[in-house]
Amino acid sequence: MPKLLLHIEGLIVFLTSVYFYAQTDVTWWLFFLCLLLPDLSMFGYVMNHSIGAAIYNVGHTYFIPLADIILSVILHQDLLLALSLIWTAHIGMDRAVGYGLKYPSNFKDTHLQKV
Repeated sequence: MPKLLLHIEGLIVFLTSVYFYAQTDVTWWLFFLCLLLPDLSMFGYVMNHSIGAAIYNVGHTYFIPLADIILSVILHQDLLLALSLIWTAHIGMDRAVGYGLKYPSNFKDTHLQKV
């Protein structure tokens, strides 16, 4: 049951991010162009599993994009807001389909399941 709740939570984060992105004046091509950019953090695995997991997890936790959303609202920075919403949508999308934060043991070992 907790695993299902985490998948549903990810879906809700994704849909909420898409909804708020639609409220911005930024074009949708930027959304689709940048949606998979956080996955570039996988290149950390070229070094080793520990560094790869650390870099991947930084790119796939909500802390930085949510802080950026707050900052962008305070500073009235529409592009930063849009990019942060895309980043948050990506993380939510990953969680919804079962991709979680990585353990340093192996790329396939995540906090949600073994991929």
